[in-house]
Amino acid sequence: MGKPGGSTLNAGRRSRELAQLADRPAVDLLVVGGGITGAGVALDAASRGLSVVLAERADLANGTSRWSSKLVHGGLRYLAHGDVAVAHESAVERGRIMGVIAPHLCRALPMVLPFTPDSPRRARLETRAGLAAGDLLRLAAWTGRGRLPAARQLSRSDTLAAVPGLRPDTTGAFLSFDGQLTDDARLVVCVARTAAAHGAVILTRCEASAVSGGGATLTDRLTGESIALSARAVVTAAGVWAGDLVPGVDLRPSRGTHLVLADWGLAGLRTGLTVPVPGERARFVFALPVPGERRVYVGLTDEPVDPGQELPEVPEPSEAEIDFLLATISSVLATPLSRADVAGSYAGLRPLLAGRADSTADLSRKHTVLAPPDGPVTVVGGKLTTYRRMAQDAVDAALRRPGLAARTVGPCRTMRLPLVGAAPPAELRSVAAPARLVARYGTEAGDVIALAQADPLLREPVMPGGATIAAELAFGLLREGALDVGDLLDRRTRIGLVAADRHRALPAAETVLQKYGAC
Repeated sequence: MGKPGGSTLNAGRRSRELAQLADRPAVDLLVVGGGITGAGVALDAASRGLSVVLAERADLANGTSRWSSKLVHGGLRYLAHGDVAVAHESAVERGRIMGVIAPHLCRALPMVLPFTPDSPRRARLETRAGLAAGDLLRLAAWTGRGRLPAARQLSRSDTLAAVPGLRPDTTGAFLSFDGQLTDDARLVVCVARTAAAHGAVILTRCEASAVSGGGATLTDRLTGESIALSARAVVTAAGVWAGDLVPGVDLRPSRGTHLVLADWGLAGLRTGLTVPVPGERARFVFALPVPGERRVYVGLTDEPVDPGQELPEVPEPSEAEIDFLLATISSVLATPLSRADVAGSYAGLRPLLAGRADSTADLSRKHTVLAPPDGPVTVVGGKLTTYRRMAQDAVDAALRRPGLAARTVGPCRTMRLPLVGAAPPAELRSVAAPARLVARYGTEAGDVIALAQADPLLREPVMPGGATIAAELAFGLLREGALDVGDLLDRRTRIGLVAADRHRALPAAETVLQKYGAC
C-alpha cells in the first residue's frame, strides 16, 4: 500500500495531508510521538495495510531518540545483568538493522578495551567471559563474522597501534565489535519516510491532546487550527512524556550524558574505546569516533531524575557528569583530557519503567506495552536497537482492539523491510557519491549530489572546514520533512551538537531555508 508522494516529506505534503485529514478526520491508527518508536509503529502498521497518522508536537527525533550513543548494541551489558531475553533480542535486532533494514546507516565498529598492570585480574576474566558470551549471542542471532568479526585479545603492540593515545604501560586489550549508526536522528527520519512511502501521514509540529482510545484532537502548531481525529486504535510512543498523555504510566527517567570532542584530543581515534567504570559491574564509558567527521562522542552516564522535577525539552548535562566522563576516559590515556578538549555536550532522558532497583543503571531496559481496556495502547521502555520489535508488539496489541480486531491485515513485515536508501553493500559501493554521503543517504546520495550540481549555492560547505554541504540542507527541506533551521542543524545534520559550529553554519542554513523552504 502506498500513496502519491512516496517517501518524500516536505512542507507542501504536510499542508496537503492536513487539509485532506480535515475533510475526512478518520483513520485506522493514530500514533502519538515522532521518535524512533513512534516512527517504527507507523511503519509497521502502514506496511500491514492500515491507514496511519503519526502526530509529533515538534520534529522527528526531537526527544530522546537523538541523544543516544549512536550504537546498535548487541546486548552484552544486559546479559551481565541477567537479562538474557533482552540481550538476545538486542543481538537479533542488531543483525537485522545491519543486514537488511539499514545497512547504509550502520557499520561494524571495533571496540578496544585496554588493560594495564593495575587492571584487576578478576575484571579481565569477567570481560573475557562476557565477550565469549557476546560471540554466542552473535551466532544465535545469525550474524556472521563477515558482518561482525569475533572478539579476540590484542598484544601490547597491536593495542597501541589501534589506539595511539593510550598510556605507555598498557599491556594489551580485548577487541570486540558492535554496530554503530552514522547518526540516530537519521535512522528516525528514514523510518518515518519509509512509513510515508507505505501510506502513513507524518505530521510534525502537530500536537495531540485529549488523547483517548478512540482518537485525539490534533492542533497544527504552525497555524493553530485543530482537527478532531477519530481512530479505530491509538498508540502513544511519547517516551518520558508518556505519563502526560496517559495517566497511570509509572516511569523512572534517568539522564544519559555525552561529551563531544575534537578527535585530535584522542590522537585521531578511529576505533571505539571502552573503559570500565571503577567499582561498578558491567558499566563502561565509551569513546566513539563519528563516521565521516572529526568528532568523538564520550559517554555515558546514568543519573536518576528527580520524580518531582519538570522534564526539560532539551536536558542539560551536569558539571559532575562532565567531570566523571573526562576522568574515566582519561584513566587509560597518556595525556588526560581537560575541559578545554570539550567542544560540546548533550544529554537524553531514558523512559525507564519504575522497578525495585536502587539505581536506574540496574533497571531493566525491556520494553512494555500497556493496553488498558478503554485507553490508548502505550509502549514504553526499551532501547533504540530494539525499536522495530517494540513497534511490532505495539501494533499487535492495537490489532486486538475492538475497532481493529475485525480488520484483515497481514503479518508484521518489518523484519525484512529495507528503509529508504538501504541496499546491499555492493550496490552501496557503486553509488556515484562520496563515501560520507553514502553513509548518510545510502542510494539517495546521488540525489544530494544532483542538487549540488543544479545549484551553485548548494555546492559549498555550510561552514569553513566543515564536511556538510548546503545540498544536504536543501535535501532535508525537499525530501526529509525539515521545516526550519533547527530541524536542519540539530536533527537532519548534527552540526548543532557544537554551539560554535551551529553559529558558523546558521547563515548558510537561513539562506537555504529561504530559497527551498516553501517547496
